[in-house]
Amino acid sequence: MLEAASWHFFADGNSPANIQLEPGVTIKTADLDELGENFEKSSKGFIDFLLLNEKGFPFIVLEAKAEDKNPLVGKEQARKYSRSQNCRFIILSNGNLHYFWDLERGNPYIITAFPTPTSVIGYQKTVPDPVRLISETVLDDYIVLTQRPSYVTEAAWKNEAERQGFIDVNGLRFLRSYQRKAIYALQSGVKDGKDRFLFEMATGTGKTLTSAAVIKLFLGTGNACRVLFLVDRLELEDQAKKAFRKVLANDYRTVIYKENRDDWRRAEIVVTTVQSLLFNNKYRQLFSPTDFDLVISDEAHRSIGGNARAVFDYFIGYKLGLTATPRDYLKKFDKAKPSTKDQRDLECRLLLDTYRTFGCDDGQPTFRYSLLDGVKDGFLINPTVVDARSEITTQLLSEDGFIVEFKDEQGDDQKGTFKQREFEKRFFSDATNQLFCKTFLEHAYRDPVSGEIGKSIIFAVSQNHAARLAQILNLMADVMFPGKYRSDFAVQVTSQIPDAQQFTINFTNNNLLGCANFLPTYKTSKARVCVTVGMMTTGYDCPDLLNLGLFRPIFSPTDFIQIKGRGTRKHNFIEQLFDKDIEEVIKESQKVSYKLFDFFANCEYFEEEFNYDEVLKLPKPKGRISGDTEGGEGASQSEAYEHLGADIISTIREETIGCEGMKIDRMFYEKFEDTLRENATIVEAVEAGQWDRVIDYVNREVFDKPSEFFTLDKLRKVAAVDRRLGLREILEKIFGLIPRFKSKDELLEEEFSKFVADYKPEEVEAIPALKNYFKAYITSNQVRHIIETKHYTDLATNAVFSTRDFRAVPDQYRTLIPNYIKDYVPLNQFAA
Repeated sequence: MLEAASWHFFADGNSPANIQLEPGVTIKTADLDELGENFEKSSKGFIDFLLLNEKGFPFIVLEAKAEDKNPLVGKEQARKYSRSQNCRFIILSNGNLHYFWDLERGNPYIITAFPTPTSVIGYQKTVPDPVRLISETVLDDYIVLTQRPSYVTEAAWKNEAERQGFIDVNGLRFLRSYQRKAIYALQSGVKDGKDRFLFEMATGTGKTLTSAAVIKLFLGTGNACRVLFLVDRLELEDQAKKAFRKVLANDYRTVIYKENRDDWRRAEIVVTTVQSLLFNNKYRQLFSPTDFDLVISDEAHRSIGGNARAVFDYFIGYKLGLTATPRDYLKKFDKAKPSTKDQRDLECRLLLDTYRTFGCDDGQPTFRYSLLDGVKDGFLINPTVVDARSEITTQLLSEDGFIVEFKDEQGDDQKGTFKQREFEKRFFSDATNQLFCKTFLEHAYRDPVSGEIGKSIIFAVSQNHAARLAQILNLMADVMFPGKYRSDFAVQVTSQIPDAQQFTINFTNNNLLGCANFLPTYKTSKARVCVTVGMMTTGYDCPDLLNLGLFRPIFSPTDFIQIKGRGTRKHNFIEQLFDKDIEEVIKESQKVSYKLFDFFANCEYFEEEFNYDEVLKLPKPKGRISGDTEGGEGASQSEAYEHLGADIISTIREETIGCEGMKIDRMFYEKFEDTLRENATIVEAVEAGQWDRVIDYVNREVFDKPSEFFTLDKLRKVAAVDRRLGLREILEKIFGLIPRFKSKDELLEEEFSKFVADYKPEEVEAIPALKNYFKAYITSNQVRHIIETKHYTDLATNAVFSTRDFRAVPDQYRTLIPNYIKDYVPLNQFAA
C-alpha cells in the first residue's frame, strides 16, 4: 500500500476524469476490481495512471500490476509510456511492493511510501551526471578551495616560513593521500555502475573529513541536491555539524534536523541520529523517499543495524557507509555454530549484513585504511598494553561465566556462576577497586611537559562503579600529589551527571575543572582522569590522551576497537605551551605511544594467546574480600564470599605494539592478497597455470610463518562463505580468475545442472524431487548414511529429507544419484 499526498492523476491518460487525491488517501490494486479480471489486457490501458504536477502537466507514470505479479514486469511498458508523456519518473506497484524509478538515474528503487509532490519537484531539480562525478579532479586542496578559494595567492602561503602558521590559523584541511584514494575508489565504483559504497577507516584517520569531500563531490557536480548524514549517538550530531560547517560553510549549509524542523529544506546537509527518526516511525512522517540524494551512515553497522535498516533503506539514491571496525577480527567464533549468547556472534552478523547492504558481498569494502596502515604511514600510534588481570577477572571472560565458591547465609558451601551484570555487585570490592586504581596510577604515562599523570579515560562497569572509582582516585591523588588537587583529579563523566557532555568537550579543550595545575604557562586540563561507562567512545577526539583504563570486561568487539582508538592519535605537547623558552629543556614532546590498561584480559578475549611482557610483581590484598551491594559502600559478612585463588593482581605485563600491530587490527585477507601478488615466483607460476607448483609453494613458504600467521583455516573464516573453500579457489579469486566465491547453493545448482545435462531425465515432472534428493545427499551426512545403509525408515524422522521426499524420487535414480555424486562431486567443498 502506498501512502499518497495531494496529487492529480488520470486513468490511462485518455479518461476525462481528473481526480484529486487528498493526503492519506491510498492507491491499491484492489481499487481496480471494477475494471474486471482482464483489465490488464484492456486495449485502452486501464492499468496506467498518469500523475500530474500542480500545473497539470504529466509528472509521474504509475504502472499498477496485480498482487500476484512482480511490479518489475511492467518496467518496459512503463518506460515506453513515460517517454510518450515526457515523464522522468515512474512508480511500479502491485499494491504490496513498490518501486520508484528515475529514468535519469538508472535502476528502480524499492520504496515504502509515496513521495510527496514537493519532494519530487525538488528531486527533479537535480539532474544527475555520473560522468561529471567520475571525472571530477580531487586533489589535496579539494576542501581548502571551499574554505579559502584564493589561498594560493596570499603572501603567507607563498612564504614557506609562514605557511604552516597560515594553515593553522585558518584551519585549512588538506586531504591526505589515503583520503583521496577513498574518493577515487568511490568514483571508480560509480563508473562500474554502483550506487552503494563502504569506507572502512581506522579511528583517527579522518572519516568525517573524507565524508566532507564526498559531500562536496556530489553536491558540486550536481549529483545530489541534499545529503543526509546519519549518526548513532546524540553527541555526534553536534560534532558532525561543527566539522562540516568548519570546512564546507562557504558553499553549503549544515543543520541538525531537530534544531531546524521548519527550515531543514534550506540546507544541503542534514545531520540527525537514526534513533530520533525511528521513534514512532517518524522518518515516514517527516521525510519523503526522494528528499535526499545521498545518505551517509556513520559507524554504519551501528547506525543501520536492526530496525534502523528501515530508515536507511527508506531513502533512494546513493548510499555511503563509514566504519572503523574491521570485519576480520573474531577469535573463537565458529560461524558454523553461531550462538546468540556470544556478543561477537551478533556483531559478526551485523558486520556481514553491513557489507552486503553496501554492495560489498565479497567482504571487501570499497576502500580500506586500517590502524596498521595509519601507523606505518606515520599518522597514528599503537598502544603499550598493560596486562593487569586477576584470576577472577580472567575467569569472568570464560564461555561458561565466572564460577566461585562461597558460603551462603546458613554457612553451607555453595558454587555460583555469575555473568557480567552481576560482576560489580558480587566481586568489585573496595579492596579490589583500590588495588586497580593504585596499579593504574603507579604505571600510567606521565605528561612529558608537566610530569603529572597524563590525561586518561577509565571505563567502568556501571555509573555506580564510576562514582566509586573517581572517589578512590581523588583520595589517592591527594596522597601522591599533596596540595595539588582538591577532589578534582578524577571526574565522573556519565549520563546521570549534569553537563557531562560539556565535561567531555572541556577535557578535550584542556579546561576541565581549570587548567595549568603544575605549570602556569602550560595549557592542560587540571582534571586528569575522566571515569565513564559508555560515553567518550565513538567519535570522541582528544589527541593528548596518554592512558586508557579498561576497568571492566568488554564483550563487544566494536566497543573494544572504539575504546582502543581513543588513544591512537598523534600529538605534540609543545603546542600547549605559552612560554616557548622552556621548550629547550623538554627532551621528548611528541606522543609516541599510549598505555592501555587491561584488567580483564580483554585483549586475550579477542586475540588468542596475546603476548604481554615486562612482568612486575604487585602486592597481595590481606584477608577476605567482601562483596559490595549495588547501593552501598560495603556488604555484610553474610554476603561475602571466599576467594580461593591467587592474588587479585599478581603480575603486570606490558607489550609495546610494533608496526605489525595487534592481530585484531589486521586486515587478514587483504594482507594475504598483497603478499601473494608481490611474490614474483607465485605470479609467474599462476600465469603459467602451474597450480601444483603454486599450492606447494604457498604451503611451504607462506603459511604458518610467525611474522604473518597465514593459515588456510583462517583464510576460510575470513572469506565468510557458507562452504569449505580450497586453496586453489582462493588463489584464483586473488588473481582475478574468478570474480567471487560461489555460495553452497550456487555450486549445488551447478552440479545438478551437470547431472541433468549428462542423464537428461525424461520424467520432467520429477526434476524437483531429483534436485531435492541430489542436494540432500551432498549436504547431509545423516542422509548419506541412511541411503548407504538402506535404513530408509530413519527418513521418517529426518528433518532434511523425509520419507515422502524419497518416495517422490523415481526408482532408477535412487541409486544412480548417489553413485554419480561419489564419482563426480567433491563433497569436501560443501562442508561448512
